[in-house]
Amino acid sequence: MVRRYSNLINNFLLMKEEVKGFFQQIFDSLIEKRNRRKRRRRKTRKSYSPTMNFSLLSRNFGVVRHGHPGRCIARSLASSSGPTPTQIKTAFVKDLEEEKQAALLGGGERRVENQHKKGKLTARERLELLLDDGSFREYDMYKSHRCTDFGMGEEQYPGDGVVTGHGLINGRPCYVFSQDFTVFGGSLSETHAEKIMKVMDKAMLTGTPVVGLNDSGGARIQEGVASLGGYADVFQANVLASGVIPQISMIMGPCAGGAVYSPAMTDFIFMVEDTSYMFVTGPDVVKTVTHEEVTQEELGGAKTHTSKSGVAHGSFANDVEAIRQLRRFYEFLPLNNTEGPPVREDASDSRSREVPLLQNIVPDDPNVPYDMKTIVHGVLDDGDFFEIMKDYAKNIIVGFGRMEGKTVGVVGNQPNALAGCLDINASTKAARFVRFCDAFNIPIVTFVDVPGFLPGTAQEYSGIIRQGAKLLYAYAEATVPKITVITRKAYGGAYDVMASKHLRGDVNYAWPGAEIAVMGAKGAVEIIFRGKNIEENTLEYSKKFANPMSAARRGFVDDIIDPQTTRMRICEDLEILENKKLENPWKKHGNIPL
Repeated sequence: MVRRYSNLINNFLLMKEEVKGFFQQIFDSLIEKRNRRKRRRRKTRKSYSPTMNFSLLSRNFGVVRHGHPGRCIARSLASSSGPTPTQIKTAFVKDLEEEKQAALLGGGERRVENQHKKGKLTARERLELLLDDGSFREYDMYKSHRCTDFGMGEEQYPGDGVVTGHGLINGRPCYVFSQDFTVFGGSLSETHAEKIMKVMDKAMLTGTPVVGLNDSGGARIQEGVASLGGYADVFQANVLASGVIPQISMIMGPCAGGAVYSPAMTDFIFMVEDTSYMFVTGPDVVKTVTHEEVTQEELGGAKTHTSKSGVAHGSFANDVEAIRQLRRFYEFLPLNNTEGPPVREDASDSRSREVPLLQNIVPDDPNVPYDMKTIVHGVLDDGDFFEIMKDYAKNIIVGFGRMEGKTVGVVGNQPNALAGCLDINASTKAARFVRFCDAFNIPIVTFVDVPGFLPGTAQEYSGIIRQGAKLLYAYAEATVPKITVITRKAYGGAYDVMASKHLRGDVNYAWPGAEIAVMGAKGAVEIIFRGKNIEENTLEYSKKFANPMSAARRGFVDDIIDPQTTRMRICEDLEILENKKLENPWKKHGNIPL
């Protein structure tokens, strides 16, 4: 019996020593972690004092100072039974709070100040403006990189240069990531990519849009192929999410090299003027290879990509204005491809409102231009039109508006630019927009005044046949409600392309002054009659084709309507088409002429 109790006592003492050793290991790791963090902060923030650290330890663990701090701690640990669980928990809470404050500070006060001097907000400040008050829930605040090469082990920042999570925009859910330029220039590491992938995966699971605020110098060179693999993972996620959830990129700083391809595969790209730029190779590389002298702004600034390349869909003056407009834009979008277009419950603009302005907006002379935007603003609710790519391919306009509170996509030829002709840029611009609307169940309203495709060797050599076919393909493929209004000209193949009845247009209207023909009367007469009796034959041709009656008799136009009633007719049609069901034949995917 004595031996039995003796064994129990010995086992208990051994267990006590093991527990004591376990807690001692935790205590030692906390001390080491605290010291490592202090060393890191000594480099980027204010200087660090060992005395201050010792004082902190004294308060946390009740250590009394006698001589050298190191000898004091060793003597204290040797003479005591070690920290209690309560002390360890208290120390962890303090450590956690310090880690949180470090994450909130990003790369440090000096770098934050430099960001502000450039006229830019920090990653967290941008999210505060973008999301509704108190709605942001952050993921992986304490996650940091795992690289130990090139001294990176000593440079640890909680969050690793990107803030991720979810929140609300005007009461509607959204997943977000905001790159932090104050931490390693916002460069993408393996863990940085993992954080972005987490929000994208969650967005796909929940059917919620993703908004990315890009401000990054590119891949983190110190991590080599690991960072490149991270980019590839993000690219793959972009492709899988395409057409399932809306993806929006706001470029608010540098976006260079391979980093540009993730925004390029999202649905919309917006940029901030003067502070953002995108390019695959920078000015120095361009100068080395082609001997061209070019600045960052000229090569990849907001003006370049919104007016020349067509990469970006819009630009804004500064960070605050960009985020304000992004919140407005978000209201037009459905959350995913299984939902209908969002509805504004407080819409008050009546469908029966006539628009007298439309009665005489189209000039009698077919060669005199007018502004198609005036018609668009007149027809939409409260004249509210969010135009997309307004500075690129100005001969066609695309954007979002509402009819009785419901989002619609608007496409229209612009007679004020190139007489409204379709060219390569206009075709690709409109085709991409039409396909987005079709992917997310947004009805398409098309206003037509098109004299044809733009002629010339430049267009032919650059592939107007293939490029123009993109718009034809997009309209033909679309299964959402399609309503078309011909306001004046609809000539040649361009008539077919612009959401004609032959491309499964649901409702096709024409105004009384519309002309639907292979070409204009003068050109047609010169070809048909070989220059004989031009005036007489032109009058005869005009009577027959310079009006919509011939098309109406064949059912290619459903009705010839009074321009003032255009809004009412469109609202009525959208209501009846709300439950439209149309499916294309099963296929893995079509082969659009890219």
